[in-house]
Amino acid sequence: MAPGQPVEACTLADERLAEVSGAVSDGERWYVVNDGGTRSTVYVLNRSCDVEDVISGPSDPYDVEDLARAQDGTLWLADIGDNDKKRKTIALISLTPAGKSTVHRLTYPDGARDAEALLLSRDGVPHVVTKNPFGTADIYRPQGELASPGPTPLEHVGSLTLRPTDTTGGPVPSAVGSVLVTGGAVSPDGTVVVLRTYTDAYVYPARDGDVVAALGNEPVRVPLPNEAQGEAIAIEPDGTLVSMSEGVGSPVRTVSGVEAPEPQPAEGTSSAETSAEPTPEAPASGDEPRAAPATEDNGLATIPAIGVTAVVVGLLLLVMHRRSTRRA
Repeated sequence: MAPGQPVEACTLADERLAEVSGAVSDGERWYVVNDGGTRSTVYVLNRSCDVEDVISGPSDPYDVEDLARAQDGTLWLADIGDNDKKRKTIALISLTPAGKSTVHRLTYPDGARDAEALLLSRDGVPHVVTKNPFGTADIYRPQGELASPGPTPLEHVGSLTLRPTDTTGGPVPSAVGSVLVTGGAVSPDGTVVVLRTYTDAYVYPARDGDVVAALGNEPVRVPLPNEAQGEAIAIEPDGTLVSMSEGVGSPVRTVSGVEAPEPQPAEGTSSAETSAEPTPEAPASGDEPRAAPATEDNGLATIPAIGVTAVVVGLLLLVMHRRSTRRA
């Protein structure tokens, strides 16, 4: 069954919600986090977009970009943004409903990466998905138990290639914005994985709860058109998608009727494998994503001149749109 169209549920009118970049749902409330900030703060919203509660811990993040919620109610803030790719460590910040926060630092095995998506599997393992203007997003997870403060080494466990779509929206041209991963979510029961770009959401089946294997399957693409800067995606217990964008006055939109297909490897590829080298950054074309095995060498395709122009212009606009500086 084809998913429904996005329906506006309410509007983010509260001035404190100017840079919403991550969201989760417990079926009754929405939990949202802003980009950046000087404290680990999560806003709890009702279905009218009113702030009913604020959960805040003392940890001072660098660049929070996504949010996940564990089975026990612990909120996980993904302090993983790195526009300039200069951070020596990234961090995951666990925040209890009582406001106790703990920092867990992480290191990439292959140099600094920019990322905006966190996927927390049902067994509590975090997966970071990077943001790449050429469409090839890498997937990382901790090599072992998270340490505090750490750092805990990450391992590269797979890659995902997104192809441009014609869905409108976002702060950059769709040729770029439609392949930049800006958020992620896992269903409360762990059987559905969602990634989003500025313009579309991709729904993957994860019947056994394996996030990496799920991203090797063919997804359902759900267009999320005309969002100013769509970075937050959540999935409710009934499968409804909840989409949010940065900017006061932005609508919260829901999409019902989204059903993950039966697991089926993407055409010409297999499921991602663990402990492999990152897939080379390669441009993509077409209208559907495909997951590449971590061991596969996709090579570098030739980019037409117009494609290069779109990428360059898109990146310049992205840099201009984002905050010019971050705290060290």
